Amino acid sequence: MSEDQRRILEQQLWNIANTLRGKMNADEFRDYILGFIFYKYLSEKMDIYANQILKPDGIQYTDIKEDTEEGKEYLAAIREEALDQLGYFLKPSELFSQVAKRGNGSRDYNADGSASASQSNFILEDIQTILNNIQLSTMGTESEEDFDNLFEDMDLNSTKLGKSSEDRNALIAKILAHLDKIDFKLEHTELDVLGDAYEYLISQFASGAGKKAGEFYTPQAVSSILAKIVTTGKTKLRSAYDPTTGSGSLLLRLAKEVKEVAMFFGQELNRTTYNLARMNMILHGVHYSL
Repeated sequence: MSEDQRRILEQQLWNIANTLRGKMNADEFRDYILGFIFYKYLSEKMDIYANQILKPDGIQYTDIKEDTEEGKEYLAAIREEALDQLGYFLKPSELFSQVAKRGNGSRDYNADGSASASQSNFILEDIQTILNNIQLSTMGTESEEDFDNLFEDMDLNSTKLGKSSEDRNALIAKILAHLDKIDFKLEHTELDVLGDAYEYLISQFASGAGKKAGEFYTPQAVSSILAKIVTTGKTKLRSAYDPTTGSGSLLLRLAKEVKEVAMFFGQELNRTTYNLARMNMILHGVHYSL
């Protein structure tokens, strides 16, 4: 994926955030749009990984019938592998693309984001259950701490998303429909394109948050200078630590300046920002064991 394609992805994601947040402040909508992008990322990683396992059998992950004995055997085997390699597990019916289809059916959207077909199906409860299940799948594993309460800031019953549950459902269905049209191309890129796009969104939300942004984001120019100072003359780091880690941008900048960082350590007082940092690190390919 080229630099031009990366910029297009960044603009697509920001346009979705801008178009769909309505009257909600940008910093309030941040946790929802970034959370759903992260959920889509986890789903695509899960689907790609499962399809690799299933390749010898000539079937796709979404072809598995979850309620059959054969399907249950497949899922049990894939779950064990996924928890070890990815750190979490999603069933085929829990994948982002499948939920987006259930939420919108044959529904299409106009350029302004308005619906041109039938009402969306009710999926709020499904999504809440799925987000909880992602965390529950890690219980008792090495990745449990990384996923513990990771989605707690995505309150799908908040009136900020709409006065009624139907209004909230319609907005969430619209967000999923727009995001589902974007191919993150996780199979084909060697560059950290989605991770960079995620960082871009964080910076855009920081711009709209004013002084409050200092809580969760270090401007790239500042973090770049600090990272270069710390890594001068080094190609590898045994560990990297940020006592006020925010969204993790400074730690990630360090990782770009050297060939390897063996261990990452971060400390953050604000729980919402801490969750954002964990998502940011995982999305940049920092394995849960680091």
